[in-house]
Amino acid sequence: MPRLLPAGLRPLLSLVLLLVAGVAQAFALDDWSSVEAEARGQTVYFNAWGGDPDVNAYLDWVAGTMAARHGVDVVHVKLADTAEAVSRVLAEKAAGNTEAGAIDLIWLNGENFAAMKTNGLLYGPFAPRLPHYALTDPADHPAVREDFTLPTEGYESPWGKAQLTFYHDSARVASPPRSVPALLDWARAHPGRFTYPLPPDFLGTSFLKQALLALVDDRAPLYQPVAEADFEAVTAPLWDYLDRLHPYLWRQGRTFPASGAALRRLMGDGELSLAFTFTPAAPAVAVAGHRLPPTTRSYVLDGGTLGNVHFVAIPVNATHKAGALVLANFLLSPQAQARKQSLDGWGDATVLAMKTLTPAQRAAFADDTDNPARLPAAALSRTLAEPHPSWTPRLEAAWQARYGAR
Repeated sequence: MPRLLPAGLRPLLSLVLLLVAGVAQAFALDDWSSVEAEARGQTVYFNAWGGDPDVNAYLDWVAGTMAARHGVDVVHVKLADTAEAVSRVLAEKAAGNTEAGAIDLIWLNGENFAAMKTNGLLYGPFAPRLPHYALTDPADHPAVREDFTLPTEGYESPWGKAQLTFYHDSARVASPPRSVPALLDWARAHPGRFTYPLPPDFLGTSFLKQALLALVDDRAPLYQPVAEADFEAVTAPLWDYLDRLHPYLWRQGRTFPASGAALRRLMGDGELSLAFTFTPAAPAVAVAGHRLPPTTRSYVLDGGTLGNVHFVAIPVNATHKAGALVLANFLLSPQAQARKQSLDGWGDATVLAMKTLTPAQRAAFADDTDNPARLPAAALSRTLAEPHPSWTPRLEAAWQARYGAR
C-alpha cells in the first residue's frame, strides 16, 4: 500500500506539479486583487469585429482607459468574421498549444460560442467571478445567461444588447412597411430602394432569420437543433419569399453589400430609402456624425424583431488570462457601458440593470439628446428570441447554394 504524503506537504506538492506542467497561474479568481496585479503589464489581444468605425473608435477609447487605469495594453485584432478566431483557437489546440494562444479575448455569440463550447475551447467558468457581473442582475435577467438558447454557464461575459431595427429616410418614405410580407409589397412599389447584406455577414443572416420567424406557421422547430427538423419543409416559405423579393432589391439582387456599414453608406449616399441595423441607436449615431440625413427615422416591425445579448469569452489557451479578465470586467463597468450606449460612443445598449446602480451611475445613462432618429427604449420591448445556433450555418449554406453563384 503506498504511503500517504503528510497533509502539510500536499499543497506544496500540488504547486510543484503545476509548475512542472507549465500551467500554474499567479492569480486566483476569488481574489480579484491578485487578478489585477497579474494583469498589470500584460498585452491583451482582443479579437473583435472591425467592420464599423463607431465600434473601432469605442475600442480605441477602451484601450486608452485600460492602459491608464490598469496598466494593461489592449490590441484590437480586427476580424471580418468571428469564425476566423474560432478556427485559430481550434488549430492551436490541435497542435498542442495549451498555454500560449494568440487570442486572449473574443467578442462572440451564437454559433461561434456553440462551436467553442462543444470543442472545449473556453476558459472558465469566469463570468460570475467578475466584480461587475452582479450589475447585470443575472438572476432576474436570463438573457445574460443564455446565448441563442444555450446556457453560457459562466463561460461568456455579457457585453451589450442588440435588436434588429429598421430605419428609413422620411423625406422619401412616408409610411415604411411594418411587417415582412409588407416589405415585399413595398419593394415592388419601390424597386432598387432596399437590400440586405450578403450572408454570412451577421446582419445579412439575421435578416434571413427575421424573415423565417415571420413566415413560418410554427416557430417551435427553430428553437431545437436543426438536425431534429425537416429543414427543407421549415425553410420553404423563406426561399419562396426571397425568390419574389430579389428582383426588386438594389441591383435586382444580383449583388449585395458586404456589411451593415456598407448598407448604411448606401443609405447615406441616397441609393437606398430603407435599411436595417442590429444596433438600435446606430441610425441616430450616424445622423449625429453627418453620415445619414437628419430626416432619418427608426422603427421596429409590428410583430417584434430579432434580439440578443452579445458576449466576450476567453479561449482556454489564452496567454494573458488575467489581463483578459480585467478587460472583461472593465467592459461591464458603469463607465464603459454608459460610454458605449451614448451617441458619442457606439450606441450599443447596456446589459446593466439600472436598479443595481447608484443614482450617480444611473445619471450617466440618461440621454436628453434631441435626435429623432433614436427610438425610445419602450419601442424595443417586443423582442424575438434567436433560433438555436445550429440553424445559422444551415441557413447560410442553403442561401449560398440558391443565390450565391449569381
